[in-house]
Amino acid sequence: MSVDTQVVTGVDFVCVPTQDIAASMDFYGEVLGLEPSKRWQRGDEEPMGAEFEPGTVTIALLNTGKLGIEFQANTAPIAFQVDDVEASRKELESRGVSFSPETIDSGVCHMAYFSDPDGNALMLHHRYAPKDERPEGNV
Repeated sequence: MSVDTQVVTGVDFVCVPTQDIAASMDFYGEVLGLEPSKRWQRGDEEPMGAEFEPGTVTIALLNTGKLGIEFQANTAPIAFQVDDVEASRKELESRGVSFSPETIDSGVCHMAYFSDPDGNALMLHHRYAPKDERPEGNV
């Protein structure tokens, strides 16, 4: 089947489930240093969600309990683009973030895996090779 017109034009936001919205908001805002942009809440109630702007795609924290959604942490990481994985890793380690395993060099990029307070998988990522210069076997 061939499609003449592209339907999807981009990604607006990525949802990140949380059981503790206050801890998640602190982690994404204070620890990772992402810019907060919106909070969804009614009056003085605990927020149902909050949005943060890393510069490319909005991170939308979802308070799953408030929304009637069963909590399940994301196990496939969100890759945060950084200029220097090792320097960024050291900075986040100084803020209490634990990484596992060691930083990976794939032949085209460096990656360092960590998790948020709810166990959602995250990654620091830096591509150092142009996309057209991948080692054999890498797509």
